[in-house]
Amino acid sequence: MPKIIYVDHEGTERPIEAKNGETVMETAIKNSIPGIDADCGGACACATCHVYVDEAFMPKVGEPEDMEQSMLDFAENVQSNSRLSCQITVSDELDGLKVTTPESQH
Repeated sequence: MPKIIYVDHEGTERPIEAKNGETVMETAIKNSIPGIDADCGGACACATCHVYVDEAFMPKVGEPEDMEQSMLDFAENVQSNSRLSCQITVSDELDGLKVTTPESQH
């Protein structure tokens, strides 16, 4: 099982084993990760699962599609490595993925 490392804005790391095919957001919700609320349940209709993706993994997770980019317009402190965790599907290729939640979501 791939491991996703969730980091809060203070630097606390929470490594979680994730199931292939689930999203980074679903894994966070199942494991009560602070800072990822997912108010819309993963429908890409809010920005409450906004994360910063570790730069080393950006080529693997790819760029946000148009709908996700539109939702990121509602997030605070968007950066070039910002993604909605509901739009990142877990796979073996993402083993070790580190995502950080913005301070504004805590």
